[in-house]
Amino acid sequence: MSNLYLHPVQFVDAPMAYPDGAVARLAGGLQWFAAYEVVDGTSRRIVPVAEIDMAGERAALLHARITAPRPALVLGERTLRFDQPLVAGILNVTPDSFSDGGAHADDPAGAAAAGIDMLAAGAALVDLGAESTRPGAALVWEGDEIARALPVVERLVAAGALVSIDTRKGAVMEAALGAGAAIVNDVSALLWDDRAAGIVAQAGCPVILMHSPDPERGGHGCVAYPDVVGAVFAWLEGRIEAAVAAGIDRARIIVDPGIGFGKSLADNLALLNGLTALHGLGCPIMLGASRKRLIGALSNEAPATARLGGSVALAVRAAEQGVQMLRVHDVAETVQALRVWRGLRDRALVGH
Repeated sequence: MSNLYLHPVQFVDAPMAYPDGAVARLAGGLQWFAAYEVVDGTSRRIVPVAEIDMAGERAALLHARITAPRPALVLGERTLRFDQPLVAGILNVTPDSFSDGGAHADDPAGAAAAGIDMLAAGAALVDLGAESTRPGAALVWEGDEIARALPVVERLVAAGALVSIDTRKGAVMEAALGAGAAIVNDVSALLWDDRAAGIVAQAGCPVILMHSPDPERGGHGCVAYPDVVGAVFAWLEGRIEAAVAAGIDRARIIVDPGIGFGKSLADNLALLNGLTALHGLGCPIMLGASRKRLIGALSNEAPATARLGGSVALAVRAAEQGVQMLRVHDVAETVQALRVWRGLRDRALVGH
């Protein structure tokens, strides 16, 4: 497989001012751009959108993926549209998650109430996790993980919530999907459990595949990346192909670059500035950067509970790059920031 990828650049605010074919729309969203940085190994060059077909078959394929609208996901009575950014609220029912560990442990009713509050604040779905994936976290037996998660899934679904289950274990996926969860979010990209891909394929549910340099050991192995964007792109492209080969519908795959998983501060920043390249995978993108260590590293070692400003800044930066889903702890603040960002882009509101 070629290691060539495309990085959309030269974004424009008024596409109607350009000749036909001079600008392209990013993944059916709110952004338009006029050129690509074509990256092929150590070679980088800028190519206008109108000339990208002349860059070869691989470039033409990636251009088609980058500019194609992402189809909505119809999940029962709920529909997730990807033409503007959505928020997924993080709900942990663990004693040891890095940011909010213990807040809802052993309290299914309280956890479900917190999830409903997220939906009321504007979240499109609740992402429920019952095992911490922070560095050094202990492995949780699948029976315990199910016991933590299932009562919360059942309560949320009964209240009409759309739920994704954040797990890498097939048994937990089965139990949560059986209780009404609609999406699987796997930090190991279906590599940790041999049964996982088959379970997702049989269920026909959407799945979120996250980049992890060492998924079988928890995802925090140290890797030196000469080009982290290219490496993450190639890895996720391979995982998408494997998922499709296992019977999973490509249109129901979402990708996550795995901010903070086995990546240095420089790697994380490069990824956050290169998110537009991941649209070449042809799938919606989820970003989970809320309250992560990189924010503390850039703000005098602020603890996880004091990283709201940085989390919102990263969410807006992701929205600017067409990311379709933002996985966050602070739902109300992020939703408000995105609404203001959306208003700033709305030509009908600004009158120009």
